[in-house]
Amino acid sequence: MRIIAVLAVLLALGAGAARAGALPPAKVTLGDEVFLASTWKQLHGRCVGIITNQTGVTSRLVSIVDAIRANKRICVKAIYSPEHGLRGDRPAGAYVASYTDARTGLPVYSLYGKQKHPTAKILAGVDVLLFDIQDVGARPYTFVSTMAYAMQAAAQFHKEIWVLDRPNPIGGDLVEGPVLDPAFHSFIGLYPIAMRHGMTVGELAKMFNDAFGIHADLHVVAMEGYTRSMLWPDTGLQWVQSSPNIPEWSTTIFYPCTGLIDSSGVNGGIGTTKPFKYAGGPNVDAYALANRLNALGLPGVYSRAAYWSPTSGFWTGKDLSGVELVVYDPYTFQPVRTAVNILTAVRAISPATLTLTKDPRAIDIDWGTDTLRKGLTNGDSAATIIARWQPALKKFKTLRAKYLIY
Repeated sequence: MRIIAVLAVLLALGAGAARAGALPPAKVTLGDEVFLASTWKQLHGRCVGIITNQTGVTSRLVSIVDAIRANKRICVKAIYSPEHGLRGDRPAGAYVASYTDARTGLPVYSLYGKQKHPTAKILAGVDVLLFDIQDVGARPYTFVSTMAYAMQAAAQFHKEIWVLDRPNPIGGDLVEGPVLDPAFHSFIGLYPIAMRHGMTVGELAKMFNDAFGIHADLHVVAMEGYTRSMLWPDTGLQWVQSSPNIPEWSTTIFYPCTGLIDSSGVNGGIGTTKPFKYAGGPNVDAYALANRLNALGLPGVYSRAAYWSPTSGFWTGKDLSGVELVVYDPYTFQPVRTAVNILTAVRAISPATLTLTKDPRAIDIDWGTDTLRKGLTNGDSAATIIARWQPALKKFKTLRAKYLIY
């Protein structure tokens, strides 16, 4: 009944936005829909600033900005955008400028430009920050770092911050290491959490706030109908491209696997029409790599010998060979484990492909640990490298349990 009531409200709120089409009903009521249906009344006339991008939509694909502005009883002061910008059209790492949005007339302040922390100036007149961005379930994706910085600013400048919760598209059952070593913290990994953490943004916010000492006035607006075992298709929600290299929900399954292997010298498909679905490099014996990986019996994935040539980025125009990862069971697929096995297999078949000494700090920052690089350099097996992560992973799982909502 809640979903039906929320959808009715959203159809009314969306009258000034793009008309809702014949989308099937979702099985999950998003945090933003709960907010729009009822929780907004707890604002008591206070003004909000919205941290969002193109993924901040309801199950009817109505922008949270449009939906909130349609409710004339909510005061909206500003919009804040993360990496890739408000519309999600900026490349990874590209500077994002601040500007005035022509559609709404609201200022759009970049949180991936001159500053990544909201300042007192850009928070002027805002009483409550609303965070509504779809995450992908892997530590290095910067949207959760933007959320953490916003929480820190909220604590510093005495604002409330409300996180409108959304699903973890790769599920909440499986958790894989490594856990970030604080010595390698950066904007792609602020806190000691696992590479694949198995948490929603709301759960992460609770952990960041309490366990890692932000102590903001935090409110998490929980979803309804969501369970930890759900992958994105189970929610009935429509995927909106979260960044240029994650066009489909299925790409999120591959991201924790091949998203961070470039710094070791192995191309992960960036610059192709199948980002994160390839793994290889120049002159890699594709069939030998595929056979070696398939012989391991890694759960949920098959490796197909493949050849490609990226059309953009560092690898533009280079003829590459290796494997295409075919995930036939996303519920059992272990992307981080698979990534380590890919790197050890490449080391065995084409050791010159790995560039572990070219920029070791970059690899360590990407992975949040130096144990991967050192293990690869020392000739350790994938099982030995992964085993080193288990004590920290066990502690993380114990801590994580305190903050789970679903």
